[in-house]
Amino acid sequence: MEDIDSESGNAGNPVQSDHRRGLDRRRMLKTTAGGTVSLSFAGCLETAGSIVTGAEADPVTVGVLAPNPDSNATGRSIVEGARIARNQLEDNGGIDGKDVELVVGDTNSSPLEARRQYQRLVLEDGADVTIGVATSEALIALMDDIAEQQVPHLTAGAATTAASRLVNEQYEKYKYHFRVGPINDVNLGETQVDFLADMGSQIGWESVAILVEDYEWTKNLWDIYQNQLGGAAVDVAMSQRYPPATDSFSTIYDEVERSGADAAIISAAHTGTDAVLDWGPAGRKFAFGGIHVPMQLSSYYGMVNGACRYAIGVAFATPESKITDKTQPFLETYQRRNDGTAPVYTGYISFDAVKLFAKAVEAAGTLDSDELVNELEGISATGTTGTIEFHDPDHEHAHDVIYGKENIHPLYYQWREADDGTGVQKTIWPDIYETTDYVDPAWL
Repeated sequence: MEDIDSESGNAGNPVQSDHRRGLDRRRMLKTTAGGTVSLSFAGCLETAGSIVTGAEADPVTVGVLAPNPDSNATGRSIVEGARIARNQLEDNGGIDGKDVELVVGDTNSSPLEARRQYQRLVLEDGADVTIGVATSEALIALMDDIAEQQVPHLTAGAATTAASRLVNEQYEKYKYHFRVGPINDVNLGETQVDFLADMGSQIGWESVAILVEDYEWTKNLWDIYQNQLGGAAVDVAMSQRYPPATDSFSTIYDEVERSGADAAIISAAHTGTDAVLDWGPAGRKFAFGGIHVPMQLSSYYGMVNGACRYAIGVAFATPESKITDKTQPFLETYQRRNDGTAPVYTGYISFDAVKLFAKAVEAAGTLDSDELVNELEGISATGTTGTIEFHDPDHEHAHDVIYGKENIHPLYYQWREADDGTGVQKTIWPDIYETTDYVDPAWL
């Protein structure tokens, strides 16, 4: 992949010149007398309700980056969460009195396509902020582009601390990146350790098997497990980082059973469904759970014909959650718009990211990137999944959302079957969100 020159502030830089030309093109389209404004909105065209008559009335443009939003739950939740936030802002006067435009780029789960779409959103559509990017690989590929364009980016989905490390080590260059969520990969690993320390003995687990898919986002999780699980209240009977192409877990589960582990604790985003299908229906002699992205879907129980019953998952909210006074109103709006389906974690985060950006703009009274960075660094806002605040630039996780019970803290739920045969996600940890006790799989 060809590198992009990451030096900024050069008046002769052709990319910066393209950015200015892109802004000029957008301004011309929006200020043509008697014209209407067509907005790119997840593949559809929307017409603004009023005619724009001056450059001073240019809308605030939010660029949304999401993988395959028409078919991928993570990408769809990113776009839909941002749409809901945009609509609510429009209903309440926009951002700082300006209309809000949403433009969407499908990253196709590809780092190269993520860069192409990012450059289109910023250079052609004149995005004042970008949000999204679900995968760590795509975010890493974008960091130099974000530095080059000096447009704030609010991550919703990618967990890698490689981004925050760049902010910490080269602040002036990379300061435009903030992670609204999820908590980063180190904190995700710490959450697993915290859960096992608090709940392992209570559940009756004496030992666990650690299973981690071999992707970029799990590298720091793996290190945390190796270094910190020794202090938890359970023994580690085995640990394995399995290949990304794994589509059968039979051999792995044979090893888990031979190890005598009471539970398999997984970290999976891409391989999770195969892991579930080879566990529950086979009646494997151990409990199952952990960070499992597909299992967050509220419709997942039906999708796998109940194979996830008794499995434990990690989420930032479930359909029953009342994390803050914003959780249920957002959830209800999302479900009304999506035939009763609830978002996965990226939907909550992208909604919060758009609202957070709006709050920063209104507080700063400007769209100037450097002033917005200053505003975001000191911001504190109630989101759908907790209180959003960012680590300081001198913190090793610079500009990452803060993990903790007073800020953003994931919950653990267990899939259970309701009386009508449908599946429900019941929260088992932490106790401030708990709605039920953990139960062992029936075959154990």
